[in-house]
Amino acid sequence: MLDIHIPDCFSATYQEARDKFLLAARDRQLSHTENVLPARRGLHDEALATDIVWIGPEDADRLLIVSSGIHGVEGFCGSGCQIALLKDDSLLDRAKDLGVAIAIIHAVNPHGFSYGRRVNEDNIDVNRNFLSFNGTLPENDAYQELASMLLPTTWPADEKNAAQLSRRIAEIGEDNYGQTLFRGQYDVPNGLFFGGTSPSWSNSVIRHFLRTRAKAAQQIAWIDLHTGLGPRGNCEKVFIGKAQEFEVASAWWGADVISPVRTDSVMFEINGPMLRALSEECSQAQGATIALEFGTVPLMRMLEALRADHWCYMNQEPEDSALRNEVREELRRCFFVEEDDWYGMVVGQFRTAVIQCLLGMDQQSLRTRTSSN
Repeated sequence: MLDIHIPDCFSATYQEARDKFLLAARDRQLSHTENVLPARRGLHDEALATDIVWIGPEDADRLLIVSSGIHGVEGFCGSGCQIALLKDDSLLDRAKDLGVAIAIIHAVNPHGFSYGRRVNEDNIDVNRNFLSFNGTLPENDAYQELASMLLPTTWPADEKNAAQLSRRIAEIGEDNYGQTLFRGQYDVPNGLFFGGTSPSWSNSVIRHFLRTRAKAAQQIAWIDLHTGLGPRGNCEKVFIGKAQEFEVASAWWGADVISPVRTDSVMFEINGPMLRALSEECSQAQGATIALEFGTVPLMRMLEALRADHWCYMNQEPEDSALRNEVREELRRCFFVEEDDWYGMVVGQFRTAVIQCLLGMDQQSLRTRTSSN
């Protein structure tokens, strides 16, 4: 770990991040699966792909999945952590000694990563898209009440709109305002936190990976990397899964694992999160999942940046306009702190979570073997 220059693991663009990730994988001679987003190109006309590398035996009993960029712009942080992991000889040696394979999924939402948006090519929040879509979609009446205020006719919003929204937030409180938005909604396709009405391309890629590559594992841990909520540089280990899996997550990652449904997290309760696909697609395995949430800026600043981004999308603001560039840069600042001390805090806490997981899985296997004897 001491030989890694951590700032070099982070990137200024999606293409740079992908190039660094693939180079680090090639240096280790790892197998690589490229999933190219069809019929779309990036902001700089680059190919867009979700890349998956596998470390260790394909038929390993134990598997750790590390994913990044489901919320595109958050991929700047997640990619940096994944590249640091690929360069970490001692940590990968520890995984090998413990018999844990590692699958690294880079840029779940490559379109959002390239364009600096949180959502995908269809304005879908991919982390609200993992539903069955075989019946009634979740309702969010509270979002409908706010919809007309969230995306005004002009941007920046005029004084009337700003005052109207401010009054409404004061009435319901900032936490309820945040929960209303973050829960996700399925009625306003060009609105905030839209979960879609059918499975996205990214959804299909992830489920195919789980069905085909993770089917041999009897223990599966999954760390999904996020940014945006909480104090600058602070990491929360947030359980995302079924209630009966919480005890396993705590055993693997420690007593400080928290859950949005228990009101002890900076994260909000949401519909359709990706991590719940693990139990749906890999029923053969004991599984546990967490999101690592790295703090950046205050909540209200971040939500304003998301409003501006969605306004540009809804009004087809040109990608190269001054307004679009200003909005894109502010959104990036809200989800990615380009300072060396933040990089260090992020990678250090991520590395700790990986070590905790490796040791936690091993200890549980030991207890299982002991009890069976």
